[in-house]
Amino acid sequence: MPNAQRYREEGMSTKRRFLPACLALIAGAALLLTGCQKSEYPRRTDETNTLYVGVVQSSFPTAFMPWLSREGIAPTIAGLLYSTLFTYDDDTGRFLPNLARQWCYVDAQGRPIVTDSGSVDYERLEEHGVRTLRNPQTGQIERYLTVRIELDPRARWSDGQPVTADDVYYTLDIARNHYLSNHAGALAWTADLLHLYSNSGQLQLQGIFTYNHGAVEQGYPIGDTERDRVIYLHVRSVLGAVTSLFTSVLILPRHLWEPVVSRENQLNSRNPDARLQHLYQNPVGSGPYVLDPAASGPSQLVLRRNELYHLTRDDGSPLYTVETIRLILYQELNVAIYAVMQGHIDMLSAAVSPNYIHLFEDRDDLFLSVAEGTFTQTLVFNVNPVAGERTPTRNLLANRGLRQAIALAIDSEMLVRVVANGAATRVSAGLIRETLTDFYNPNADIFKGDYAARLERANQLLDQILPEKDQHGYRLLNGERVSFGVLGHPSEIELIAFLEAQLQKIGIEIRYQAKGSSPETTYLWTSRFDMTIQGVIFSLANVDIMLNAHFVALGRTSNYGRLIHPVLAKGIEEMRSTLNLHRKYQLLYELQPVIAEVFYKVPLYSPQVISIARTDRYTGYEVVPGATVFNSTNLQQIRRVDSVGGAASSEPAGESLSQRIGGEAM
Repeated sequence: MPNAQRYREEGMSTKRRFLPACLALIAGAALLLTGCQKSEYPRRTDETNTLYVGVVQSSFPTAFMPWLSREGIAPTIAGLLYSTLFTYDDDTGRFLPNLARQWCYVDAQGRPIVTDSGSVDYERLEEHGVRTLRNPQTGQIERYLTVRIELDPRARWSDGQPVTADDVYYTLDIARNHYLSNHAGALAWTADLLHLYSNSGQLQLQGIFTYNHGAVEQGYPIGDTERDRVIYLHVRSVLGAVTSLFTSVLILPRHLWEPVVSRENQLNSRNPDARLQHLYQNPVGSGPYVLDPAASGPSQLVLRRNELYHLTRDDGSPLYTVETIRLILYQELNVAIYAVMQGHIDMLSAAVSPNYIHLFEDRDDLFLSVAEGTFTQTLVFNVNPVAGERTPTRNLLANRGLRQAIALAIDSEMLVRVVANGAATRVSAGLIRETLTDFYNPNADIFKGDYAARLERANQLLDQILPEKDQHGYRLLNGERVSFGVLGHPSEIELIAFLEAQLQKIGIEIRYQAKGSSPETTYLWTSRFDMTIQGVIFSLANVDIMLNAHFVALGRTSNYGRLIHPVLAKGIEEMRSTLNLHRKYQLLYELQPVIAEVFYKVPLYSPQVISIARTDRYTGYEVVPGATVFNSTNLQQIRRVDSVGGAASSEPAGESLSQRIGGEAM
């Protein structure tokens, strides 16, 4: 654990103390590479349209079922091999075509509820779009909306088979059937889809309809020419219910998975049989790239452009300009940085610390991307552990006054300067970024102003709760020092050291506790923690789903500390259920001070995303908010430079689909 004392003097220069260490580590990396490399680096002589990308992690995934892993490079690879129904444009608030080309809400007769311009007619939606049904699991009456989706007839699986409505049915159906999927994340993505299964895998309520699955019987019109392309969904009367269905669920090929998956051989299996293992290792998707298993191995993965990918430019040429991606494994970040600087690879997939910026700023052969952050790092308290994990010290976190004191003692402005080296921004305690001007509430920004006064108030609160201290000034409970563990990844050690120094000022001791490789199952969902560092992203696209997941829902959700707050829960449900956009914005505005005053997820900062790429082989890079340089925007527009033999055309790429979408967050 770094010494917390280093953060007690605000004037300490992070740049001056870090840069020499950086240079020494990278020099060591140079010696390591020189000693280990037996042959010339292939990138230096490769004249093909092949992008060499460094990936920093302990190992590559060996299974490519797209729902398997959220760690490291795995979700990025999944997003290149498979496709969602739509992508979301944060700038316009619209869903853009992907596997599906259009969607709308419909009335009971299947008639679209749209304006003359084709957008949602919210007034008619409230009047004609809402229907009710009885939920067989709860016995309660639920309001729901009907959504019509039409697939792009050009969409193909990489084995040549067409993507059909039955593929979508199969994917969403198994996502709702935990008996076959064994995938908690899929249940979360589809939580507002009223397609319900019992724990034993029996369908209790149908909410997905295609030509072959009851659409006609339900009264939804599907013509013979569109029988393979149209899907109807019943979703809760929540405007954001479609977001995760449209943009989070990667669609699976039914013709390959359905014959293999069973109760004994679940989709997400720890012990797959030979058939399932073959599908894991030889993915067939509908995304812009395909895996080349023969060219891949433990130290590199090779992705080749999918020539059957249906989205193209206006002239019919491929949407993605990069033909081949070689992902090269590095287990040390400094080794990977050296590899970029020496021209062994074109870019890194991962973000780097802001302390490295000064190594890159004056180099003409590097593109330095400093992108706006889209997530907020928060400190989360375990306010309501399950009975078996309660301890006298942990029980203190249920005290709102203690949480308030800890929140007041964190100087986020200094944190941005010292830990993030200025490459971050403060975030309101309402957890909505100031750039979301439609509903940002400045009244929720309660942790700003005079830090000395905040610190004095924090100590006053704790003097009432924990008045006794030891000889070092730490507070005592029943004669024992109050000490909390903070779960974090190794990259968060410096952040937690900063918090350690800050909280020492109010007599609270914290210590770093490693999250490990599976923190949710090991610690978070089982209440085996005191505090944790958690990244959160709230936007208009996801608030209906994510506010509920972070502050209301219990179990295998993002509400790690099991908060139960009836007032906040009621406000979130009202915000979720309104179909009036103006009312939704107002409720979001009103919710932020409530979230702030709970002192449950305390904002630390929103880090910028810093990454690098070389410019000697490819040009045309763009900075994408929330993403490193390895993102779909750049894969669609970067070109080989003129000086390289066999280069692609150097003409301007024009506006690509992904320039409107934004790249994936890495």
